[in-house]
Amino acid sequence: MCRWGLGFLGAYVVNKSTGSPRLVQLTGATLWAPLLFAGVIGGTVSDRFARRKVLFVQFAVLGPLTLGVGLLAMADRLPLVVLYAYMVTAGFGWVIDMTVRRAMIYDIVGGQHLNHAMAFEGLSSSLGLAGGAIAGGTLIKVVGAGEAYLVVAGAMVVAAILVMLVPADGVKVTPVDAGPKVSFRSEALAGMRSLRTAPALVSILGVTAITNFFHFAYFPIVPIIAERVGASPFMTGFLAAATGFGMAIGAMFILIRSPRRGRTYVIGAAGAFLIINGFALFQSYLPVYLSLLVASSFVGVFGSTQSVLVMTAADPAMRGRALGLLSMAIGCLPLGMYGLGELAQAFGAPTALVVANGVGVVALIAFLFWRPQVLSIT
Repeated sequence: MCRWGLGFLGAYVVNKSTGSPRLVQLTGATLWAPLLFAGVIGGTVSDRFARRKVLFVQFAVLGPLTLGVGLLAMADRLPLVVLYAYMVTAGFGWVIDMTVRRAMIYDIVGGQHLNHAMAFEGLSSSLGLAGGAIAGGTLIKVVGAGEAYLVVAGAMVVAAILVMLVPADGVKVTPVDAGPKVSFRSEALAGMRSLRTAPALVSILGVTAITNFFHFAYFPIVPIIAERVGASPFMTGFLAAATGFGMAIGAMFILIRSPRRGRTYVIGAAGAFLIINGFALFQSYLPVYLSLLVASSFVGVFGSTQSVLVMTAADPAMRGRALGLLSMAIGCLPLGMYGLGELAQAFGAPTALVVANGVGVVALIAFLFWRPQVLSIT
């Protein structure tokens, strides 16, 4: 909820103050950029240090910073450069969260229950996305954007407490505890080199990179589409929440059916690319909302199988670093967001979305002809 609330708040505030699609998309680009450049670092941190403590430190740093941003916004003294710098910092926290927390789940449940555990993780993340977007839109309408940031800061305190309630013996304290000690840099480079001998991992990460670059880039542009159909702040938040509700539906499908991982992963990506066009092209709120909801249900199927595929394709000692590579593949998203922002600035948001997702489908098909290994993973 904190993560997606920050993404929604940043996009909404910039859209209201500037009306520029380019600057709105830049909020998402700055939030996601650290995933591209620091993913392997986050993975190495996950494999090297006590995971529970690392997560706690992340919240301990971001909480006070979020409080400061909220106070500046309440005083109408929040420059865009400060907001963007804050989004980058929150993005670094996101790197830690994605790599460390998901590795903790494997530590707790093991490989036997990983499918369902990660589907539950996807479900909770999806509901958190929906809750963060709705809370952001509601709080902006009721109390204002600055106060909404204060609520997010309070939620980070709650999250930090929940992290420390995880039993210490339920997760690894020293994930890398065998063999000769090597430097942090050597461990990070070993994670990158593992791609040479893992064609299935390359296939999985390629689909992730394409989907994030061409499809997920739409999220910051939601307030622009909402404004186009005359939505209020609350209804804008509810529209953004359609992503979370749809992803929750997809996660529930995985929980109930447990389908073949690889093909399901690809079908989820392809369905999202095709159905999002309704979100871009329809002219009234309800069909726009339903299109995003259905497209996001395919995203939920995609997302609920993604981490499982990566963790089972990697050597156990490299699991954290494999998740770091996954976050780097997801880190293609800020590049896509920047590109989508430029397209939207030049041709309008609907045209930009249709073009981006159309090219994405073509790129996905071409990549799978080159690296089809993910399709055979059961």
